Amino acid sequence: MFKKTLSAALLGTVCAALPAFAQDPVAGGRLNLLVQPEPSGLMLGITTNAATNLVSGGIYEGLLRYDQDLTPEPSLAKSWEISEDGLTYTFHLQEGVKWHDGEPMTAHDVVFTFTEFLTETQPRHRNIMNRVASVEAPDELTVVFTLKQAFGPFIRIFAYKTAPIVPAHIYEGTDFRANEANATPIGTGPFKLDEWQRGAYIGLVKNEDYWMEGRPYLDEVIYHIIPDAASRANAYETGDLDVLPGGTIENFDIVRLQKNEGTCVDEGGWQYSSPMAWMWLNNRNAPLDNPKMRQAIMYALDRELALQVVWNGFGRVAKGPIASTTPFFDETGPLYEHNPEKAKELLAEIGYDGTPLRMLPLPYGETWQRWAEVVRQNLAQVGITLQTEATDVAGWNQKTSQWDYDLAFTFVAQNGDPELGVARNYISSQIAKGNPFNNVEGYSNPKVDELFAKAAVAVSTEERQALYTEVQQILQEDVPIAWLQELSFPTVYDCGVHNLITTANGAGNSLRDTWKEQ
Repeated sequence: MFKKTLSAALLGTVCAALPAFAQDPVAGGRLNLLVQPEPSGLMLGITTNAATNLVSGGIYEGLLRYDQDLTPEPSLAKSWEISEDGLTYTFHLQEGVKWHDGEPMTAHDVVFTFTEFLTETQPRHRNIMNRVASVEAPDELTVVFTLKQAFGPFIRIFAYKTAPIVPAHIYEGTDFRANEANATPIGTGPFKLDEWQRGAYIGLVKNEDYWMEGRPYLDEVIYHIIPDAASRANAYETGDLDVLPGGTIENFDIVRLQKNEGTCVDEGGWQYSSPMAWMWLNNRNAPLDNPKMRQAIMYALDRELALQVVWNGFGRVAKGPIASTTPFFDETGPLYEHNPEKAKELLAEIGYDGTPLRMLPLPYGETWQRWAEVVRQNLAQVGITLQTEATDVAGWNQKTSQWDYDLAFTFVAQNGDPELGVARNYISSQIAKGNPFNNVEGYSNPKVDELFAKAAVAVSTEERQALYTEVQQILQEDVPIAWLQELSFPTVYDCGVHNLITTANGAGNSLRDTWKEQ
């Protein structure tokens, strides 16, 4: 594999010195990617984890895509209008779109997806649709959403990963989760499922009837399944893989691989998710039910050290509940710089007796285990003892969703707007056992509930900003969770691959544009 030297800095897209002139796309070829872990399913309307998002982004599409500034772009909808009062959204669909089985896609499929399918399969979608008065199809290529009241985040709900359009003719009148088509998903995307060899690879092939003329460029996309971390990096170095998507290899391997000639690294494609890592602090359990105990933990954490040592400088220290890449972020104090003496003062003030706390690391590989060890050492320095409880993914899901922990690592997507991805972690109505991605910490503050509710329906950007600023100020004082880091999952790839990441949802939503030098 031909390689060129790469700079050590990783800001945006960093590539080795390539020709300055633009190159025309080349049709054909196979793209070899890694998916880790192996998806549990590919029916994107039912299975929503990161691995499924990566693979099924070539199979399914949403009404819109979002660029890396979160500006909406056409996808299955070629254009749209929003009424001045913010209550009516009218989408005009692309012409000539077919499902992978040859049936035409129409506005009926969109109405069915939003009013029947997703309302049953996705709790977050039900919450959004509670704000919708009606979804109607005046003709086969037009869909009209009428809201009960203005809802600013609404324009950002139409991504492929949050609202994939599904075929009504396959799912109407069936048990959605038990439908046989879930094993062989049928979408409208640029690629179709060809073969899934469990434990080995998932193969997609070009959709010859794709609605966008000339796309996709690639003939095949193969997602390789390689459980061993060292073998994943080695497969790229030997040329068996063209792309290591973000999060599929350890950070120290990224640092090593970026030095190879002809290797490109791109930190983009995560703007929609804006994933943030934190530790749930179980607000139900003493002494964590005391805000000063939670503040002490924040002062004890050396988050800059963790960023540099554990994450090799990828990402940035979190400054509060809203990521700096998410709309309506406001930097407001206290920011909790590393201050062990302040932590000790707070612990003494509340009379903390040194009772050990149970810590649950995230079982996603060596980086997360190292991070848990750094946290354990940080807290030990101020007199807080942590007992680490190791689990697998299923065990982590069980313990967090049943509130069986004191401190637990996690990371959660913000989905382009505080109402879509932030509020659920703090509002009282989202305290419910059985879900590891809502208000797991058990924090309840009526004022915070009120502010989030008002911000969701405020019409002007200025009003929403003022409300979100106030809620951030309250949360910074209450510290319901320990914010750690805005995560960065760089994608490592051969520089002969072009247009790999062109949207805020990364390679999972961009492969219709991707081409490979032959």
